[in-house]
Amino acid sequence: MRYQISVRGRLGRTMRSAFPALDAGVRGGDTVLTGTLADQAALYGVLAQIEALGLELLEVRRLADGERAHGERADHPAR
Repeated sequence: MRYQISVRGRLGRTMRSAFPALDAGVRGGDTVLTGTLADQAALYGVLAQIEALGLELLEVRRLADGERAHGERADHPAR
């Protein structure tokens, strides 16, 4: 399943590296992590990492098949 996960603020390179399976983008002043997660356990792992880093979770969206994340270009497929 593909997910779009939004957290408050712009994450620096070190913080983004905590989520190697996800692409990071910026929307306004917040960070949007997008990518495919193997199962619900993987999603919970990402959410636990967000909590452990003290980040504020804003939104979690499961993307429908073929749906692009907000701001994702058609010629730039997700990892």
